[in-house]
Amino acid sequence: MHSAASPQGLGPFVSYIMGWTYFAAWSVSFYPQAIHNWRRKSVQGLSLDFVHLNVLGFLCYSIFNLAFLFSSVVQEEYKRRNDGQENLVRANDVFFAVNAVIFSTITMVQTWGYKRDPSQGVSLFAKAFIGLAIVLSTSFLGAIALGATDKEWIDLLYFLSYIKLAITFIKYCPQVYINYAAKSTAGWSVHAILLDFTGGVLSIAQLVLDAALSDDWSGISGDPVKFGLGFVSIAFDLVFITQHYILYRNGKDSKVLGDLEDADDAHDERQRLLGQRS
Repeated sequence: MHSAASPQGLGPFVSYIMGWTYFAAWSVSFYPQAIHNWRRKSVQGLSLDFVHLNVLGFLCYSIFNLAFLFSSVVQEEYKRRNDGQENLVRANDVFFAVNAVIFSTITMVQTWGYKRDPSQGVSLFAKAFIGLAIVLSTSFLGAIALGATDKEWIDLLYFLSYIKLAITFIKYCPQVYINYAAKSTAGWSVHAILLDFTGGVLSIAQLVLDAALSDDWSGISGDPVKFGLGFVSIAFDLVFITQHYILYRNGKDSKVLGDLEDADDAHDERQRLLGQRS
């Protein structure tokens, strides 16, 4: 799990605990939203841009971590660029990323079948971003496969990591606006945010600790996606926590939204009964 350069002591053990704790917190953070959607049988109040961008972002992150942990070619390319140092990707990074892809996909599938507002959909910007990211990544892959002399596999992985970083920032913005416009966080699970915040803090802490233990601070710049993912997630989590517990803590608008949904359900039930009687 840790490089031979790590000094003796509790440091490696603490890093190990931090890594798997952040894995647990970040992984479990995907469950509350999926459960929330399932209980309501609705995705009203949830940004569909966030959901669809999440799938692409974590797919990029999974490829990045899997290659850094298991590909000897990528590991050697990293060493050549970092004075022979090992990269700081750990097994918990891989397990988290793969778990994130699975549950992001489950949430995305829920948006296809559960109740949502007529105006609720994926924005043109999100569609364009996803399409452009796929085209550019495929072109990058093709160039390396065809023997481009100025590019290596690690360059493609860094490109995928930059896509993930961009998505991490972009995906939260629509949800922040939706909460602001509704003056409510209804449809958005705060439990997921609290777990996400915990995972972000521990993720950064593990990366910094590993860099200190190996006396190689280039390990942080060598894994920009992990540091950036944790930092941006923490920043937006603080925004969501502020919205939920301070700005809209009275929950009046949430109650109104819930009452409207209950009224719609009651109306649908009355219509079905009338249809049966006729």
